[in-house]
Amino acid sequence: MTTIDIFGPKRVVAYFSMEIAIEPDVPTYSGGLGVLAGDLLRAGADLGIPMVGVTLLHRQGYLHQRLDAQGNQTAEPNPWNPEALCSREPVRVSITLEGREVAVTAWRYLVQGESGFQAPVLLLDTYLMENSEFDRTLTDHLYGGDSYYRLCQEAVLGMAGVKMLHALGYTDVQAYHMNEGHSALLALQLLAQRAGPGGLSAATAEDADAVRQACVFTTHTPVAAGIDQFPLGLVERVIGHEAVATLRAHQCCLDDTLNMTHLALVFSRYINGVSMRHEEISRDMFPGYPINSVSNGVHCPTWTSQPFARLYDRYLPSWRSDSFNLRYAWKIPLQEVLAAHAEVKAQLVEEVARRTGVRLNPSTFTIGFARRAALYKRADLLFSSPDRLTEIVERVGPIQVVFAGNAHPADTEGAGVIRRVFQAAEQLKGRITVVWVPNYDVTVAKLMVAGSDVWLNTPHKPYEASGTSGMKAAMNGVPSLSVLDGWWIEGCVDGVTGWSIGGLDAVSDTEREAAALYDRLEWNVVPLYYRDPRGFAEIMRAAISLNGSFFNAHRMLVQYVTNAYRQAGAPSA
Repeated sequence: MTTIDIFGPKRVVAYFSMEIAIEPDVPTYSGGLGVLAGDLLRAGADLGIPMVGVTLLHRQGYLHQRLDAQGNQTAEPNPWNPEALCSREPVRVSITLEGREVAVTAWRYLVQGESGFQAPVLLLDTYLMENSEFDRTLTDHLYGGDSYYRLCQEAVLGMAGVKMLHALGYTDVQAYHMNEGHSALLALQLLAQRAGPGGLSAATAEDADAVRQACVFTTHTPVAAGIDQFPLGLVERVIGHEAVATLRAHQCCLDDTLNMTHLALVFSRYINGVSMRHEEISRDMFPGYPINSVSNGVHCPTWTSQPFARLYDRYLPSWRSDSFNLRYAWKIPLQEVLAAHAEVKAQLVEEVARRTGVRLNPSTFTIGFARRAALYKRADLLFSSPDRLTEIVERVGPIQVVFAGNAHPADTEGAGVIRRVFQAAEQLKGRITVVWVPNYDVTVAKLMVAGSDVWLNTPHKPYEASGTSGMKAAMNGVPSLSVLDGWWIEGCVDGVTGWSIGGLDAVSDTEREAAALYDRLEWNVVPLYYRDPRGFAEIMRAAISLNGSFFNAHRMLVQYVTNAYRQAGAPSA
């Protein structure tokens, strides 16, 4: 089927992202950024919005995680074969890196929508015999290598990505949407194409404004340390003096450094953070730019477990094509909510046993925590006081905890968090069961967000730009217990959709938040689970109705169409 011409005949949105989760078993993603990209494209296919995704092939994947008995992580390559799922495009383009021509081809994967529409994803590939041995590896590793490798990768994504779109006939692009700053060099390619034979040196202020009117930028970074930056000497070496002169002229450089976020900000008409709180933080980080917010959302059909999907099919039959129908989950009987949850919790118990050898108790209150293992996410906050946690179990009822998450191979602090959780598990053995499921991926995530009884989120404020795992849990009636940061400031109706940890302070106080977490478990969450199952089920149902109906990819994409895409206009080449 064709897509709907909502922007005019044959116009599309080109969505650029360094990572896109296209299939659970295809390791072209590391975490939330890539999963969000995949969910947005699925929403586009559901709603018939004409979109095309652009990313890198990542032949060697992100990582395959192995954990020893002490929680030490070993990261191995995770290669995959694109021929099993994709078709190779018959065209090649090239870009110049360090004075040499680098050829780029692409593979096409089709994202299937619930209504029969499709959204193609182009996966750029430099593994071609005419390229040097090094250049063949540029599309191998997601977030791998040094600054030189990363800059070359980002040039392939942004510059070759634009060329590939045009070579494949996508010449009438409604908007170029940059999902984070990795692809921001696309602005230089668009500017060069508009300037014509004279190249970047011939580009005028009018050319720059035309590029700006065509571009949309979503920032996901609440701290400066998370922004990709490259020394200008390296930039000049890789993409040339003319490019650096243009970057300087448009004030994209700070202290002789190319700041990829500033490049995207300068050349974007519409800019947004990914939650209301993140908009505020981004305005403080980048004063003078018109930053808006589009709160993230997740793709309901992808993240809803089969037991709950059957329930929604019975009571909310149009929920797959119109996610706002989850608002009417109030009509689902509470006993059926509990029965669906018990079914998927049993599946989680079986999968944990298969992967780890640890047999959980399906009757025990289960806390789930699964996300990238990074220091600021504080997976070990729950174990700040093992004695207090043990007292809660003795007074109120048993608790078991399921963790999952990969640390970036170069992130020693994130790897240390995993080890500390393993140490806590050993210390609490016989009192509280704690298990870490290795090799975190979409398959594990789907079971954990649906089979846990509560979803724990303990980021150090203000480092959580949004977060989406709690949204996925809400699709399955799993309430969140979370620090008030990112999306949870908007999603938390305390005691109705879940529970807050601490208050709205701008910056975390770890000691106070740990104490607040224990108080919530002891006085609110665990007692309700064991003593009032019906009351707990009411919170589960409210999480679906209030959070599930809003924090979904259909609503997110409609906001982008209304606020960003419709007003954009592609520059003529």
